[in-house]
Amino acid sequence: MTPRLRRALAAALISSSLHAVATAQGTISPVAGGAELRDGSTQIRVIAITDNILRIRVGRGALPEDASWAVAEAERRRSVPVSPTANGFTTRSLAVALNPQTMQLSVSDLQGRPIIADASDALRFDGKGFALRKALSAGEHIFALGDKTGNFDRRGESFVDWTTDAWGFQRDTDPVYKSIPFYIASGRAGGAYGLFLDNSWRSWFDFGHRDAKTIEIGSEGGPIDYYIIAGPAVRDVVRRYSDLTGKAPLPPLWSLGFQQSRYSYMSADEVRQIATRLRSDRIPADVIWLDIDYQDRNRPFSTNRTTYSDIKGLVREVGAQGIKLVAITDLHVAYAPDQGYAPYDSGAAGDHFLKKPGGTTYVAPVWPGPSVFPDFTRTASRAWWGSLYKKLTDDGVAGFWNDMNEPAIFETPTKTMPLDTVHRIDGNGFAPRTATHAEVHNVFGMENSRATYEGLLRLRPNVRPFVMTRATFAGGQKYAVTWTGDNSSTWDHLKLAVQQMLTLGLSGVPWSGADIPGFIGGASPELATRWFEIGAFTPIFRAHAANDAPRAEPWVDGPDHLAIRRRFIEERYRLLPYLYAVGEQSARTGDPVMRPTFYDYPQMAAAPCNQSMAFTVGRDLLVAASPQPDSARAYDICLPANGWYDYWTGAQLTAQKIKETPTLDRLPVFVRPGAIIAKQPLIQSTTETPKGALQLDIYPGEDCSGELFFDDGVSISGPSLRQAISCTMTTRGIALHFAARRGSFRPWWKQIAVTVHTPTPITRTITDQPRAATITLQ
Repeated sequence: MTPRLRRALAAALISSSLHAVATAQGTISPVAGGAELRDGSTQIRVIAITDNILRIRVGRGALPEDASWAVAEAERRRSVPVSPTANGFTTRSLAVALNPQTMQLSVSDLQGRPIIADASDALRFDGKGFALRKALSAGEHIFALGDKTGNFDRRGESFVDWTTDAWGFQRDTDPVYKSIPFYIASGRAGGAYGLFLDNSWRSWFDFGHRDAKTIEIGSEGGPIDYYIIAGPAVRDVVRRYSDLTGKAPLPPLWSLGFQQSRYSYMSADEVRQIATRLRSDRIPADVIWLDIDYQDRNRPFSTNRTTYSDIKGLVREVGAQGIKLVAITDLHVAYAPDQGYAPYDSGAAGDHFLKKPGGTTYVAPVWPGPSVFPDFTRTASRAWWGSLYKKLTDDGVAGFWNDMNEPAIFETPTKTMPLDTVHRIDGNGFAPRTATHAEVHNVFGMENSRATYEGLLRLRPNVRPFVMTRATFAGGQKYAVTWTGDNSSTWDHLKLAVQQMLTLGLSGVPWSGADIPGFIGGASPELATRWFEIGAFTPIFRAHAANDAPRAEPWVDGPDHLAIRRRFIEERYRLLPYLYAVGEQSARTGDPVMRPTFYDYPQMAAAPCNQSMAFTVGRDLLVAASPQPDSARAYDICLPANGWYDYWTGAQLTAQKIKETPTLDRLPVFVRPGAIIAKQPLIQSTTETPKGALQLDIYPGEDCSGELFFDDGVSISGPSLRQAISCTMTTRGIALHFAARRGSFRPWWKQIAVTVHTPTPITRTITDQPRAATITLQ
């Protein structure tokens, strides 16, 4: 029996044990910002948070506690004026109807086109558990749900949300590392909508798997508290979801560079050798990662005094080569009483560790052996954890990696701690109380990364924290970037990595990566090279491999493969001005950095090409790798419209559908007609100041526009530079319009090299344009 079939059967058993709520006549009453339906002890309250976002809470006797790990109090308590109707209310965008006989909810736009509607037996209870049923219309597609495997379109599948150490996961593995109970449905006449279930307990989603016309959502406990987010476009849904759960902050500029890792570099000397080789081979790079073996007996916040005797000195040495260090700090603290291990001693003294039901400290095996676990749902314990980073930050370590935080536990069939392990909850709107791990499990990894992020902010108040986490929950994008976990060196996992990063972006997590060229196993030279090529266009660009896998540094397969990999890494560095501006736009809007092609171009949803390996970076670059990346067969590429440009040659394409024959040294990349792409001279590290002119590549077309954004790349608050640029065709040539520059940041360039991609390209070098100006290029 496959994992996916077991999952479906488990969901079916849960669902079949539920009983329908009585359907006697209920009463609908208006409330501030919405309406409420009461039927006996059951209460359904619908509040318009905004004109396009509805919050629905259901209670038995009373509404659930107004608290959330994902949605801030200010957002939860928002409301807008509504107009009451006989069976509900309207906002300026939506019509909400409640059926007092069946207790069904339906939402439509103001033209009467359905957006979402309850199915029959819409609400069911079973003890502490519940299930919701929504109608699934013909032609409707389902996306998001975090890093789930399976198909990109979730329709016809079922999933469980339970953060899990999924080492060696495959396409049918579920659950995996993250629990983001948010999905997007598109294809209805009323446009796309999103549904976010704000519940941290084990939950499940069935998208027409058991019943082709029904979406079933359930949990074994916790509140019925969910949000409906109307579009009409998928992009609108994602942006509004990020309004609710928070937007990912702009990470430091250096984290957009190439990053080299391994489990593990076994000594400081090996790190020095890697740094030296990167520089001698002229491979641009910004980061080397330290996995657990830099520590003393795998104990977090310690160092192996034999192999890593001087972290501060190592930071200084590789820093002189333009390379930063990111260090792992797993959340399990070695159980080491009376051994002088400060994290344990201070944690025990402050009562910061999880307890068994009887009150004794919970101890379980992980990498250090017997370990204890911080109580991250407790404010004081998060503050204590954050303080542990002082020595490493004082030594100059640039960023930190929170792994194993599902939480993963060794020597137990569940891979995690017992469900009756006791947590203490305070803050986030919750009344102070104890809670079992069954309630906290799915948010544990997020609260770990939150503690790290907040601790780094206290230690370095105006420096953007860089935290990478493996497990997270909805809203975790506020605290950390992520990656897809312990993947494998296979062609299918290359495809799966693209899918997972796209679905994470649709789930509010714009900064993600995948281990290149796969963590487990060992990639062929061709697979590794292709993965480096695609990785150069993904949000986080990190090479990483297991300790029993072949090396994964760019040079390992010889000079021919190195030459290709280096060329794509170099292109990443040339594109940093564009990528950084896309990242800053993401921090403002919630848009993903890496997007499905239909995100900005809805017509691509119906394009007659296999787009499983196609994506955009921002809206202006479209990457179209082969949907069969291990095959040399020609394949079709669909573009959003005629007139797109080949990124590598600058040639404009006359067709919307083209044929591509794969070659190992080429990755098809295309540019939107009307794009203005900012680039820079090649550097070996973001610590270098580019030498020469800022480059603007102009691709004439409609909506000819672009934007510059620069700052120091590190500070949270400080001077910045923002400038809009546009172009128009005139009888005299191309008119390039520079809007007035906003902000006081002084850029590195004095001149701008402009290339206009016409059949006969126009190239000019002009002086910097800080003020509003129009320049005509002939």
